Amino acid sequence: MADDATPDEPDPDDAFNPFAAFPMFGDIAKALQGQGPLNWDAARQFALLGATQGEPEHNVDPADRIAFGDLARIAGMHVNDLTGSETTFPEPRIVTRSEWAAETLTAYRPLFTDLATSLGQQPGTDPDPVADPMMQMMAGLSQMMGPAMMGMSVGSMVGALSQRVFGQHDLPIPRERQEIVLIARNINAFAAEWEIPSDEMRLWVLAHELSGHQVLSIDDLRQGLADLVRQYAGGFRPDPSALADSLGGLGGIDPLSADDDNPLEAIQQAFSDPAVLLGAVQSDEQRALQPRLDAAVAAVVGYTDWVVDGVAARLIGGEALRVAEAVRRQRAAATPDDVFVEKLLGIRVGEDQVRRGKEWVQGVVDRVGETGLTSLLQTPDSLPTPNELDAPGLWIARLEG
Repeated sequence: MADDATPDEPDPDDAFNPFAAFPMFGDIAKALQGQGPLNWDAARQFALLGATQGEPEHNVDPADRIAFGDLARIAGMHVNDLTGSETTFPEPRIVTRSEWAAETLTAYRPLFTDLATSLGQQPGTDPDPVADPMMQMMAGLSQMMGPAMMGMSVGSMVGALSQRVFGQHDLPIPRERQEIVLIARNINAFAAEWEIPSDEMRLWVLAHELSGHQVLSIDDLRQGLADLVRQYAGGFRPDPSALADSLGGLGGIDPLSADDDNPLEAIQQAFSDPAVLLGAVQSDEQRALQPRLDAAVAAVVGYTDWVVDGVAARLIGGEALRVAEAVRRQRAAATPDDVFVEKLLGIRVGEDQVRRGKEWVQGVVDRVGETGLTSLLQTPDSLPTPNELDAPGLWIARLEG
């Protein structure tokens, strides 16, 4: 028939398949590409592996549930008293690392899907296969492997985080469902490592989680921050040259040469950065958005830490400073999952961010008091702009005007 494709007519699906000429590899490529922008099976498996380290995981000790439940009522009263609020806090839910990882993947699925979709786009200008065959191959490799690599990266990040976070609000990314979720195993291990009495550590963590819950329970504020994070995650413009450049840099390494300093380590480093592997290059839109996202994150973490400092001083006295210093040191120790959160989600929670946020909160409180701060945060469009974060009076004037 005239409409039948000729045997030599190329398959459109092979346009970005660098292995189309090899039937076995071509079938694998199509299978990988048919899984959508993110391979959720890979994400779940890597998250579970990272959370458990391949070892059996024990159930939560009932004594931990009772202890956190009793102390939460005390911490909640002090959080409300300090902020002039009447928040009704839910009962804390104590989970295992693997439960936290699974719930976090589910909670952030829309965000990770936006991220994977933006990274899975074809480049704005297709590489010329004749003029630049390497770029064409890299574009095809990215299209083929993207869903699997994205699933492994997301799962590994969540699994690694579950090993050290205390609760739901360590990462200032809003969830649709607001709860108090704690990993008692991590909290107990941290207290033992730093020789902090268990109840004092529990009270500090509860003050942090309850204050984070309080500020992110404000609908307009939570939605505003969530929108900024999703805009950033969805703003990537993939660049296959990122992977090509990384691989190209390895071309001069001779694994058998004694002159090359640890070539295997160099190769591992080249593949350790998810931003490079996924072709993630910050776009102009993301660069323009970053100051607003930084200001919003600083306001949330600054408010949370400001409340924690006040509540902890009331509840645990002089030990509050020692706990805060221990937590600060953990935050300052950057890990690969921190790199993922910063490079691919735009969330930066360094010491400078926390300091800016706490100074902003203190500046507002100095002018309008604790109750005034709480009232203004509940005003629509209450997230501060970058200029307002450094000049609290501007923020107050805008919301009161």
